[in-house]
Amino acid sequence: MKPDYKNWMPKGMVYSFLFAFLGCGIAAAAFGLLLPGSTLKTVLAIAFAVIALIFCGLTIWSFSMYRAFDYNGKRQMARQIIEGTAANVKLPEGGKCLDVGCGSGALGIAVGKRNPKAEIVGIDRWGKEYASFSKSLCESNAKAEGISRISFQQGDATHLDFPDESFDAVVSNYVYHNIPGDRQQYLLETLRTLKKGGTFALHDIFSKSKYGDMQAFVKKLRDMGYEKVDLIDTTGGIFMKKSEAGWMGLSGSALLTGRK
Repeated sequence: MKPDYKNWMPKGMVYSFLFAFLGCGIAAAAFGLLLPGSTLKTVLAIAFAVIALIFCGLTIWSFSMYRAFDYNGKRQMARQIIEGTAANVKLPEGGKCLDVGCGSGALGIAVGKRNPKAEIVGIDRWGKEYASFSKSLCESNAKAEGISRISFQQGDATHLDFPDESFDAVVSNYVYHNIPGDRQQYLLETLRTLKKGGTFALHDIFSKSKYGDMQAFVKKLRDMGYEKVDLIDTTGGIFMKKSEAGWMGLSGSALLTGRK
């Protein structure tokens, strides 16, 4: 039995772009070749051809993303990001770690592999936009990886159902930028559950357009008493190249780490 961590680029999206490209291409050919003559038909043919070209570009982009993220492919960017994020967490024996937005369970399981005597809790809403991810998939992947000290439950990253200082570590990957609202506040909600002395490793697209001034946020955490707080750019070769981050829409990706 092998784990199946799925792909961060949903296969359904790739196919949707492909079918839209083919449909518009056929429509353009029909208006341009099969029904020549009128100005309206010419305009429609050109319009559908332009739309087809747009969907052709989206198809190529999404397929390239799918290949890059593929856990078993050549690039394996998703695996590199997950394992690189997990490497920032070291838990005490019997310690607890929270994985916010666990998806297919990959990050929590990676932390569990590195900390076999710790307990991992993964939470996610498992929304319809990522219909292939589920609690049962997480549990199946944990079983396939031989990780038993891990559990998964439905949860809301904006209002975590855990008391203050419940965990020795908190982790997440590409979660908060998907949620509208005050994303810095969502980070603070996650850090609320961290015990004194606990560590955090939160990877996301920390661009100014999504998060505001993250350098000011780092300073805020330090002023609050957090230690060794760093915002590490992961697009300079740590997890990906800047060129990759650019065409993949991941510019601003960084790892927020530190200790409470």
